[in-house]
Amino acid sequence: MRLVDTRRAAALAKLGISSVGDLLRHYPFRYLDLTETSDLRTVPVGADATVVGRVHEIKVKHPRPRLTITEVAIVDGTGALVGVWFNQPYMEQRFAVGDRVAFAGTVLFDFGLKQMRSPFVERLDDERRGPGLARILPVHRATEGLSTNWVRRLVTEALEYAGDVPDPLPAAIRSRRGLVPLSAALRGIHWPETMDDASESRRRLAYDELLAIQLAMAQRRHHATMETPGHAHDISGARLAALRSALPFELTADQVRAVGDILDDMATVHPMNRMLLGDVGTGKTAVAAHAMAACADSSTQAAMMAPTEVLAAQYSRAVGPLLDEAGIRWRLLSGSTKSGERKEILSGLADGSVQVAFGTHALIQESVSFDHLSLAIVDEQHRFGVEQRLALRGKGEGIDLLVMTATPIPRSLALTAYGDLETSYLRQRPGGRGAEHVSTRLVPMSGRAEAYAAVRRAVAERNQAYVVCALVDESDATQARAATAEAKRFQQKVFADLRVGLLTGQMAPAEKVAAMDLFRAGETDVLVATTVVEVGVDVPNATVMIVEDAERFGLAQLHQLRGRVGRGDAPGEVLLFADPKTADGRARMDAITTTNDGFELAEYDLQLRGEGDVLGERQSGIPGLRLASLARDQDLLDASRADALALVAADPGLLAPEHAPLREDAVRGAGAAWEWVSSG
Repeated sequence: MRLVDTRRAAALAKLGISSVGDLLRHYPFRYLDLTETSDLRTVPVGADATVVGRVHEIKVKHPRPRLTITEVAIVDGTGALVGVWFNQPYMEQRFAVGDRVAFAGTVLFDFGLKQMRSPFVERLDDERRGPGLARILPVHRATEGLSTNWVRRLVTEALEYAGDVPDPLPAAIRSRRGLVPLSAALRGIHWPETMDDASESRRRLAYDELLAIQLAMAQRRHHATMETPGHAHDISGARLAALRSALPFELTADQVRAVGDILDDMATVHPMNRMLLGDVGTGKTAVAAHAMAACADSSTQAAMMAPTEVLAAQYSRAVGPLLDEAGIRWRLLSGSTKSGERKEILSGLADGSVQVAFGTHALIQESVSFDHLSLAIVDEQHRFGVEQRLALRGKGEGIDLLVMTATPIPRSLALTAYGDLETSYLRQRPGGRGAEHVSTRLVPMSGRAEAYAAVRRAVAERNQAYVVCALVDESDATQARAATAEAKRFQQKVFADLRVGLLTGQMAPAEKVAAMDLFRAGETDVLVATTVVEVGVDVPNATVMIVEDAERFGLAQLHQLRGRVGRGDAPGEVLLFADPKTADGRARMDAITTTNDGFELAEYDLQLRGEGDVLGERQSGIPGLRLASLARDQDLLDASRADALALVAADPGLLAPEHAPLREDAVRGAGAAWEWVSSG
């Protein structure tokens, strides 16, 4: 392009722009609507508005050390307004008296004047020479050495050069979904005639982003379930019936549905690809046990992999007795398994006499082989790398896959991040324990004695308590309380007459198991821990939890931690010490204390923080989503998913001539998203 020299090319590269196509997809992040400007006399205080005027006066004030205030007064013949910037002295250089400018922001009234603090600024040419009133100006993200005006010029030239692009989306889909053609969408997103044009253009381009991901998901799902022969399991055998009879409680309606979903999948000749999403305490392991029993009835094996030894051991204790009742032989394999026992377990897995294996990463070591593995269960699967999940499934041919998570995920995120998996949900808690079984409240720093009294009451009633800290060890860089120091302080001062334990992720595996065994056996009254107890730890006797520096935790973490208490007959109580400094932090504390439904909290978290933070370790955002928002574009997500499934069902490789442009565009335009999906 004629406007791009070496210096501007380097600046564009910082924005991820290296081609004309990248420029076309460098969408505006806001608009300056000059068709809806307000005069300075009548613009209402408190409103978000766009105003236009000429610079009348520029002042830079220094009211005290390390504080600079830049004031730019504009007038329009009806009145005046002052733009105010704090500690941004360089703003003075952006203006000259007489400049015609637009300010966009919230109108305030202070010191007898209308003001905007740190407004968005656009310098306007005279009407006869450039953009004037009665048009909408796009505002693109810029970078050092490249102003918003230059980016706008470059994008405009890209539209002139290559804006009339062919549309790869089949006309039938465009018509059915009411989507504008691609070339119209690109022009409308950058230079809309009206804000409705901008909205319709965004809708089309957001649909394209979601469709690219859903096509990749649909293809991966088709490959996993339709192109590979699986095992048709016996779902009406004697061991499954015996396991059902051994259950000490009645399944909830959600559990019954989930068991039905899983067994129906396992009965087909196609491999199962299913995710079980359960809120805390909803009984995922009881559901998974039914799948294990179906394997035993089918003369095959099942393996359940957990992210930690603590969890693997706990699942073996919870499910093992049920399997014993059903006549199913099982073993636990972890990194700390003694060599003699390990040799025996490996032999049993290899000859098929061990029908169910619980374990950690130890299950995927090269030395582990199965006689006939037909089911892989991965718990808290987001804590494993892709290679580790594939390694377990690679221990056999056509293996059914059941992934489980106790981290509630919003429906839109589940369809996007795990769109290749069928989903089953658990929301109800067994045993008639509703969400109100656990109460959560904020405790002021002055209420520490009250919180400690709650711990003492619990212990007096032969119950136990957790104290959760964000840090393992104290740090000079933060005032947060650390687990090791708190455990020492409690044992020496606060709870000197009680038995205090410590559990952190930095302890050796054997030490962690020993600490949990003591707590589970009731030999520890107060367990001081980090988030190593966040997921899956089940001690029914624990009824009180104190969370230090709760504002440092995400909503999902706090909800998971809260799920560790009230798991028995006695109600649970969670006391949060927090001092949130931001509106976001205060909103999260309000949400966790007023809502006990994990899926409702997950939806709220998605609205509050976006998809980047909700799923945790696996992603800091979903590549390819520049315009689409999973929080507000549920209709587009549903539409793109339905269209992708139909397209792949009819043409799995998208190799038909009419689909080739769509595949090429999806791979090129959202290649990062496809790579991200393929690695998931």
